Amino acid sequence: MKCFFPFKDKSKSKQKAESAPELRNRNKPKNPALDRETKSSSSLPSPRSIPELYKEKEHTLRVFSFQELREATNGFNRLLKLGEGGFGSVYKGTIRPVNGQGNPIVVAIKKLNQHSLQGHKQWLAEVQFLGVLSHPHLVKLIGYCSVDGERGIQRLLVYEFMPNRSLEDHLFNRALPTLPWIKRLQIILGAAEGLAYLHDGLEVKVVGTYGYAAPEYVETGHLTVQSDIWSFGVVLYEILTGRRALERNRPTPEQKLLEWVKHYPADSKKFSMIMDTRLRGDFSPDAAKRIAKLADSCLNKNAKDRPTMSQIVEILKQAIQESQGSSSSTNGNASSSRANVVKGKSK
Repeated sequence: MKCFFPFKDKSKSKQKAESAPELRNRNKPKNPALDRETKSSSSLPSPRSIPELYKEKEHTLRVFSFQELREATNGFNRLLKLGEGGFGSVYKGTIRPVNGQGNPIVVAIKKLNQHSLQGHKQWLAEVQFLGVLSHPHLVKLIGYCSVDGERGIQRLLVYEFMPNRSLEDHLFNRALPTLPWIKRLQIILGAAEGLAYLHDGLEVKVVGTYGYAAPEYVETGHLTVQSDIWSFGVVLYEILTGRRALERNRPTPEQKLLEWVKHYPADSKKFSMIMDTRLRGDFSPDAAKRIAKLADSCLNKNAKDRPTMSQIVEILKQAIQESQGSSSSTNGNASSSRANVVKGKSK
């Protein structure tokens, strides 16, 4: 994996670009929540905090000036906006290679909304967290920009660009082809494996988004690993139904996904009514019911009764095996039927 080395902004602007050491120092006195210890595992022989691990790898992150990223996105042009969330907006952009030679690099640039509830603390956590971790199912963090100026703070993150778009795009964008059943399961399994990797190695807390936030987070404002499990349960139902967690354009009883699916339990005869109609019945009913039951366990109001991500991974693997077996059986029956037809004609 090619590394990017940091450099400082040498412009004479009054704005101050912060380098990695300043990020580290800022964290020590004021952000004890970020100083979480890792759980012991085979890959991490002794408990170490994220900031400690980050010190060893911070040199691999590239430090950008705000002007660089403004130019990379044509002034944060709306036409280059890829999406928007609780943190802020994400733009497609192009940056120069670290040595200035070669073709421009396409990246995704996430810009913190200055009025966002997620401030410097969460931004810093993401820099340190993704700066430490590397996994096939985790997007790679290339670098960041941290500037304090007269017009306020600027906090940006630069990621590798994912050309295949997001799961959200493929599930909900009607302009794209319908995402096949088995592909949905493979994608969500990859996401689960990525989260399992995070949960097994480090204590992870992510900021909730409306419709995905666990009830204990809504009530207390405290996030835990179990909060991630709840959010994952919501996504599982999105996979099954092809619907967003909240869709205000639907009839009132159907606007909130979790409220709507309660009327169609996995063991009921009505369960198939929640399945995404665009699948045209091309899915394994047994696997779908398994996924729904898994989602229900993830959405348990008692956080301690929710499964772990490692358990979720195993159940998803079982669902994929069921789906593949069902597909093979269906294809076999179809081939047998065609053979019988041919034999009938030959008589």
